[in-house]
Parts: sequence; C-alpha cells; structure tokens
Amino acid sequence: MQAAPNEQDLQRLRSRIETLSRELEEKETERQEARDALRDSERAISQANRALAALLFEANQLKAQSARIAAERQAVERALAERQATVERVLIARQALAAPDALRTALSGDEPGELARRLHYVGYVSRAAASLLAGYRTDLEVLERLAREAQAKRERLRNVEQASRADREKLVREREARRRVLERTAGEIRAHRRSIGVLKADETRLSRLVVGLGRLLAVPDMNSPAEPFSRLRGSLPLPLRGELTGRFGAPRGASGIEAKGVFIRAPEGEPVRAVARGQVVYADWMRGFGNLLIVDHGENYLSIYANAESLLKQVGDSVTGGEVLATSGSSGGNEETGLYFELRHLGRPFDPLRWVKLK
Repeated sequence: MQAAPNEQDLQRLRSRIETLSRELEEKETERQEARDALRDSERAISQANRALAALLFEANQLKAQSARIAAERQAVERALAERQATVERVLIARQALAAPDALRTALSGDEPGELARRLHYVGYVSRAAASLLAGYRTDLEVLERLAREAQAKRERLRNVEQASRADREKLVREREARRRVLERTAGEIRAHRRSIGVLKADETRLSRLVVGLGRLLAVPDMNSPAEPFSRLRGSLPLPLRGELTGRFGAPRGASGIEAKGVFIRAPEGEPVRAVARGQVVYADWMRGFGNLLIVDHGENYLSIYANAESLLKQVGDSVTGGEVLATSGSSGGNEETGLYFELRHLGRPFDPLRWVKLK
C-alpha cells in the first residue's frame, strides 16, 4: 500500500478541484435558476452540521480523557494514602531505633557487635524512610499534575459545549432561511424539475465534473486503496438505510429521462456511509444535486452521494467502508428526503444494484 498523502499533496488536490469547480461555473448558462437561491443556505447547513459533528467528537474525546484522568487520580490517591501510612510506620520505627550517643554506649556495657547491628538497622530504616518520602513527594507532584490536566479538560469541554450550542443555534437559523427560500421558489423549482432541458443540463454538469475529476485523479501522487474496488462487486452495502424509490435506468418523473443512479428515500438527517474505502475528491453544493460528495475508490471507480443535508467530510479525507460521510436530506430542491446515489467507472454510470448486497 502506498504512503498516505501529506498535507502538501492534499492542498494541491484541493486547489486543482477548486479550479475545476470554477471552470464548471464559468461554463454555466443557466445562472438564474431558482435552485441557485438554495445554494448558500444549503451550504451553510452542511458546514454548520460538519462543525457540530467535529465539536461533538471532540467533546466525547474530552469526556473519555477526563474519565481516564479521574481513574488515574483515584489510583494515585490510594497509593498516596498507602505510602503515607508506610512512611508513618517507618518513622516510628526509626524513632524507636534512634542511634545512642557515645557516652551512653560506653557506660551501658553492651557488646560492640550488638551496637553495630543496631546502627546497621538504624541506617537501613533511615534509607527506607528517605526512599518512601521521595516517592511520597513524587506522588504528590503527579496528583497536582493530574489535577491541572483535569481542570484544563473541564475548561476545554465547557468551551466546546458553548461552541456546540452556538452552532446548533446557527443551524436552526439556516434551516429557517432554507425553508423561506423553498416557500418562495417552490413553484419554480417544481417546474424546473419537470423540464427535460434542466435535467439534461444537470446530468451534463455532473458528467463534466466526473470527467474533470478523472483527469485530476490520473496524476501519480494520488493513492489507491489496498483492496481493488473491482473485487467488491456483489458485496457492497447500500450507503443509506431506506426505501428504493428510484432505480437505475427508470424514467425520472414526467421528463422521461433515464436515471443514472438510484434514489433511496429516508428521513432527513440519517447517516450516509461510504460503500468502500477511498478518498473524498469532491464535497460541495452543485445545482441539481444539492450537497454532493464524490469518493475515489481507485481503478477509475467513483461513488457519488447527492441531495445530502450535510457533508461531514472534505476533499482529501480518507474514508473507510461504512464510515459516515454525510446525512440524508433534500438539498438541491429535491421534493423527497433521502439520497441520490451513483457508481461510475471511467466516467460512465452503471447500475449500483448489480454491485450491492441487498438484505
């Protein structure tokens, strides 16, 4: 397996894809479609959800770290209590075995051997007491360090929770803005979706993007997954749990244009998962497809996830099979909530249901 791409490689990839996106926009002729009014609000919803997901992930990590610190602190406190009791016993023994002064020893009549043994025991107890005291001081320092770490984690968690609340409030505002846009443009959007010309333009737009990505992905610094995608035929999972309401090749509404992928109907906000390991090569809003994410699986295979409510990954992110990429939605003016899903090889779409394992 090749080494993971470094940050410089990812930055070059993102730059090339941004250039490709700008070129596509410059070639557009239908710039005033009603669906364009959704772009800013749906992008904002996706970005707010991605930021919120990152904050929730960090909050969970902080809670786990805090629990670990608390357990470690309890263990140190128990060890400290035990060491303190041992130190007290050793100090008492040391006091009892205190070295006698020279005059008292001379007058006592005790044998010199007994005196030597007593002095040896006194030295041993003194060294043990010094060692225990050093360990005691070390435990106290560890306890203070853990207390500082716990306080820092609590403060960071408090900041993360405040940021999460702010992002949730922003998300509510963006949803309300999107609802107003939909209400204002609902009739025009429905009319456009019945238009053969608009649907063809949407498909052409996506095809141009896929072809452009194919050229970019042909460069040698891109990595391919260890397991060839071509061997996964018949074993892929569907990216979303839901109802298949649109199949490959079936007419799309009243337009009669054949669908190049499948539509999976599901409630808004359900997790959309990668069908296999790969790398995100596109994650942005596109007219006709809303919030759109594309994963490169190597061997010129791409999986495409559209109409998402939120995109939780960015260009350059490596993903594993089953990892959450996005959440289901109806972005791009879609009348149903769920996910539009395509598989492509060498830029050409093929039936995803021939590759997935349906339960």
